[in-house]
Amino acid sequence: MIIPELPAYLTSLGGEEYKGLIISLFTLSAGLSRPFSGKLADKIGRIPVMIVGTSICFIVGLLYPILNFVSGFLFLRFIHGFSTGFKPTGTSAYVADIVPFQKRGEAMGIQSLFGSLGMAAGPAIGGWIATHWELNVLFYTSAFTSIFSILILVRLKETLPNKEKFSLNLFRLKKNEIIEKRVLVPSTILFLAVFSFGVVLTIIPDLSEHLGIENKGLFFAVFTLSSLGIRLLAGKASDKYGRVPVLRVAIFCLILAMITIASAQSKSTLLAAGVLFGSAVGMYSPTTSAWVVDLSLNDFRGRALATMYIFLEAGIGFGALVSGWIYGNNPDNFRWVFLTSAGMASLAFIYLIFIKKGKYQVSH
Repeated sequence: MIIPELPAYLTSLGGEEYKGLIISLFTLSAGLSRPFSGKLADKIGRIPVMIVGTSICFIVGLLYPILNFVSGFLFLRFIHGFSTGFKPTGTSAYVADIVPFQKRGEAMGIQSLFGSLGMAAGPAIGGWIATHWELNVLFYTSAFTSIFSILILVRLKETLPNKEKFSLNLFRLKKNEIIEKRVLVPSTILFLAVFSFGVVLTIIPDLSEHLGIENKGLFFAVFTLSSLGIRLLAGKASDKYGRVPVLRVAIFCLILAMITIASAQSKSTLLAAGVLFGSAVGMYSPTTSAWVVDLSLNDFRGRALATMYIFLEAGIGFGALVSGWIYGNNPDNFRWVFLTSAGMASLAFIYLIFIKKGKYQVSH
């Protein structure tokens, strides 16, 4: 809801040169918190981890209008990232607990479908609110939306069979509790793919404005809507044909999307690229999640998913940081930013080409 308006908001605070930090600080804290959220999800339960993440969204949303200076804003972006560090880890583990193996891809598709509905409505509504009211209204709206999520979570039944009581000792991490080595291959591919996502989150608002698009959330709405239906289809296809073949198609679409955005000179071309980008995201998101769960052990499912999200946040944060540096608030550099993204996606495609059929697959 708030992301499309944040670059202009930071500029109004006098922090124009820090645009790359809007996403990278968020993803940094999300990545740092993943090992803890994964361990806690495996120890104290999925639901408490989800509630912590959602509560952070609520609290930080209320604080944006108060800490309305550059350092305060950047501090809140860092804290806000802990919400993403906790909530998706608990959610994915919860979903994986309650579905059979043969429908895992489909289930992850449904989960990401509903996530996409929120991501489609958020930027569009956020852009509309920002057009008609001051940004503080937008921040408060985003905060109170989180309350509805909490109300749902407190009514769910925990799926972790042998829960432990919370203890501060749980925050002590051993080396083998940070990264789950069994899921490094799909996580690495995800890192290379979501580099483009970090670029899009950081640069598209400025590119939209450059092309004369008033609602900077329009591209986000288009790409998210285009990913909705294909998520469920991609999940089912990965259950039937395998994770790797679906990912190859997804990454190929991603490369085309980045090249198209790099050459965009009109609103229609940019939005057409948004459809391609959404299709790619809609295919690789549920497929990668299902692949990670395939390779994980039941007792360390939270850790495996946390590892995937660490790579995801690292990829998004790296993409945001690099794109902000290449762009440098110079419209002439838009092209190079997105061609760089296409290059990173190409590395993922090459990686997938060399994965042999049947390798890194688990059947139950």
